[in-house]
Amino acid sequence: MNEGKSYLKKESTAIAIGGFDGMHIGHQHLFNALGENGTIVVIETGYANLTPKNEREKFSHYPIMYIELDTIRHLSGEEFLALLKERFPKLQKIVVGYDFHFGKNRKYSYESLKTLFDGEVVVIDEVTHEGDSVHSHKIRAKLQIGDIKGANAFLGHNYTIRGEHISGQGIGKKELVATINITACGYLTPKEGVYATLTRIDEEEHYHPSVSFVGHRVTTDGSFAIESHILDGEVSCKDKASISFVSYIRNNEKFASLAELKKAIQKDIAIASRELKLLQL
Repeated sequence: MNEGKSYLKKESTAIAIGGFDGMHIGHQHLFNALGENGTIVVIETGYANLTPKNEREKFSHYPIMYIELDTIRHLSGEEFLALLKERFPKLQKIVVGYDFHFGKNRKYSYESLKTLFDGEVVVIDEVTHEGDSVHSHKIRAKLQIGDIKGANAFLGHNYTIRGEHISGQGIGKKELVATINITACGYLTPKEGVYATLTRIDEEEHYHPSVSFVGHRVTTDGSFAIESHILDGEVSCKDKASISFVSYIRNNEKFASLAELKKAIQKDIAIASRELKLLQL
């Protein structure tokens, strides 16, 4: 964190505590209760793969403090509160979810916070979407079956992976279509298949309409790939790219020839183009 954000954290009067992987619509309810001088306290479990590491910072204007679970899992309730007060000397309000637990063996809950903390404890009730409770593990499950629209509805934004640009297998531009290939370490990759997507190149501010493939190249060399074909003209990528998933088009399939694969890709492009144009209406 930069010095400005460190100063804001020291001046914070309210904190929201949780794992916050995904920064989904349930998490946003906690953040909305912070007020002006708030900070998000992320308990890092090592399992975050929807918004790994500092990717969470893209989905909130509040400063974020990260605490490794292993450094606090042994603490008693009193010791945990003492740590928070040390980090946030002006603390007046703690915001948590209804299922929040902390301390040794997760034995403490929001009820414990209300007893131990001399300020305000705000407990956010379960958040639902169309009657289904919103949780990060459900978002992961939706991504793994290709239910991108369902995952995005829970997230409140398109699921996005970011990674370093790498060289592809070399036949796309010559035999099929030109693609930008990335390696996305730390992210949960969605179900293997083809997707309508939006792709951001390097530090460009806008996203390009695109069709993306995630999976093993079963028709060619069998290697795993995350690659994106830009629909509004060929774009070169120097460093990094972000792929934002909009909808699932089809399963990963093995074709008898490159010609058959190219026909399928042309259909994918047509479907993605229609899908993405609907977003602009």
